[in-house]
Amino acid sequence: MNAFLTFDEIQQKCEQLNDKYEIDEAKFYRVVEKWANENLTVDEKLLGSFQELLEVVSEEIVQMEEAVQLKPTCQMGCAFCCYFPIIINEMEAKLMKNAIARMPEERQTRIHKHLRNYFEQYGKELEELTTLDHEEDPDFKKKYIAKQIPCPMLNTDTNQCMAYEIRPIPCRTYVNYTNPSVCAENQMPKEPISYEFLYNEYMGALNEFLQYLYEEGDTGFVEYPNDMYVYRYLPEWLV
Repeated sequence: MNAFLTFDEIQQKCEQLNDKYEIDEAKFYRVVEKWANENLTVDEKLLGSFQELLEVVSEEIVQMEEAVQLKPTCQMGCAFCCYFPIIINEMEAKLMKNAIARMPEERQTRIHKHLRNYFEQYGKELEELTTLDHEEDPDFKKKYIAKQIPCPMLNTDTNQCMAYEIRPIPCRTYVNYTNPSVCAENQMPKEPISYEFLYNEYMGALNEFLQYLYEEGDTGFVEYPNDMYVYRYLPEWLV
């Protein structure tokens, strides 16, 4: 008996999900409303809402899985998807960098040392890769993955993310439910599911929070609305 779901079975589960589950959009907006009322600096409010919204995205995926009885087969140390291109806007990049800056000093030092080594090793190849037009080139993902350049946050010795709790939406919404070998054997397997549609709720709530802060006259380290509209590959933001 096959212990793993087939591609067709996964597709059937997705169809069931459309019938059974409805995203609670209000949950995302309650997060930013809560942080807006905290007695903290604007920067602290931004970071708190950012990290909690990321957690809500992950929680939402778990609830969807439970609704149709899907169980991830992704394993600790599996990092095949960590060679995919990750594109985020400038606001998200600033939030990530500020979150790292507030981590314990030893962890910060480890991350910064890793990034220096990373760009020394891959810098020249990344200069070429990041010229791929992610808006107009339909094959940019395939071209990027073919070079097998790891994510700047991937520790290739352990195959673990160095900033796991603040990993971007594309990372936390890509899940495999069938034999893990499909990821090992295919650079762009068809079987994994992307819940990246949750980005709309996540970004919508952040945008509403920034609008509120903008009207209050202080958006902290975010230049609003400009930072919302500048999208680049993750390595470009961390160099």
